Amino acid sequence: MEFTDYMADGLTLEDKPREACGIFGVYSNDPEFDASGMTYLGMYALQHRGQESAGMVISDGTHPTIHKNMGLVANVFSRDTLDRLKGRIGMGHVRYSTTGSSLLANAQPMMARCSKGILAVAHNGNLTNTEQLRLQLEMEGSVFQSTTDTEVIMNLIARHSNDTLVNAIMKAARVLKGSFSLSLMTKDTLIGLRDPYGIRPLCLGELPNTHVLASESCAFSSIGARFIRDIQPGELVVIDKDGVKSYQYSNSPRHALCVFEYIYLARPDSIIDGLNVHLARKAMGRELTKEFSATADVVIPVPDTGISTAIGFAEASRIPYDVGLIKNTYVGRTFIQPHQNLRDIGVRIKLNPVESVLRDKRVIIIDDTIVRGTTSGKIIRMLRDAGAKEVHMCVSAPPITHPCYYGIDTSVRKELIASSQSVEDIRKYIGADTLTYLTLEGLYRAIPQGRDLCVACFNGQYPVEIPNNERNDKYILEG
Repeated sequence: MEFTDYMADGLTLEDKPREACGIFGVYSNDPEFDASGMTYLGMYALQHRGQESAGMVISDGTHPTIHKNMGLVANVFSRDTLDRLKGRIGMGHVRYSTTGSSLLANAQPMMARCSKGILAVAHNGNLTNTEQLRLQLEMEGSVFQSTTDTEVIMNLIARHSNDTLVNAIMKAARVLKGSFSLSLMTKDTLIGLRDPYGIRPLCLGELPNTHVLASESCAFSSIGARFIRDIQPGELVVIDKDGVKSYQYSNSPRHALCVFEYIYLARPDSIIDGLNVHLARKAMGRELTKEFSATADVVIPVPDTGISTAIGFAEASRIPYDVGLIKNTYVGRTFIQPHQNLRDIGVRIKLNPVESVLRDKRVIIIDDTIVRGTTSGKIIRMLRDAGAKEVHMCVSAPPITHPCYYGIDTSVRKELIASSQSVEDIRKYIGADTLTYLTLEGLYRAIPQGRDLCVACFNGQYPVEIPNNERNDKYILEG
């Protein structure tokens, strides 16, 4: 058996589902409120959801001001920049590109002037009918300056010039297909909405005299805000001087939160749709023990997202948990790749084995997913080089056999190793003594609302219709 090493030119740990974006918004009636500082802290807490670009819009109730650039939050915003962004209303965005290139023109929020005045939009998700809508809008005279689907949303809203802003947004939202959690802002109003299936998360929190929106509740903890509730699928909330108003713009026959929020994307301290992510991952670990049949001496996680699952596995199996891999947290996505003769040791720049924990041990290593298998193989070789006697790999998700069209970059189908190879073939390829995946039924048991999740990447049952041109040969394993 032979696989193409799609990551041959890099030594990253990005053989993973890539992050979605993160959005944050804040509205205060206090004229002295520091919206830029609070938005900065909220974006910082959501940095794990996107590291390519960061931006924010701040308004004093009269004049919105925008600042955005490529890079991490701490690099895009200096103290001087934040001091210049004065106001009591704010909205921020951290981006990982799934639709549109990684360019400054695609960085968010996007801000433009229309019949409603200045409107800024930030989007987490991915539309499946972008091309159709863009073509329609272009034929009606719209001009686009970016390649992202967020600009399509702005044009759809602007088209309803005779409606109120809220009605225009709801009419635009009803023609969108795919996943979208949106934060929108005018000079004096903050708006949030979630797609009818709730594929992407969005929640509401509060500070004294202040309301907050965020992709994850961990952003509230970081700023001392109180979590109020999740925005419901198909719900739009308007936050202004009169408080919070809610509108149900659409009803869906089912809910379909992306399962990867629990498996990989969200921070462990977040609560999404009523369930703590850390506890969900621990439950996945307990379910994994029911599938695992070998014996071992130690359980170790692939940091960071494997930690909670490994704790649950160790507690249920009564096999000791330990730290067998140390992650270098200072290596980002822009790490310069070394020359060929250094590639084999390059993975150690991000992960280092703890040889004293591993030597002469039968090791269970817990990871969240296997996408292409290349990184898993490198990690397993590293554990063996560190003295591990056996390496048993356990994965807290079923095999990924289908691509995602809703904002998780799981690549094209032909690059998903499980789309064409058996578990035994994958085990041989990555060099593990055993390979155990969590079953879909086990995943449902670990997550109480499991039947209300989108699990299309595991079974191909997409909750939102995929256009025919998305199901062409480039997404199907050739041969």
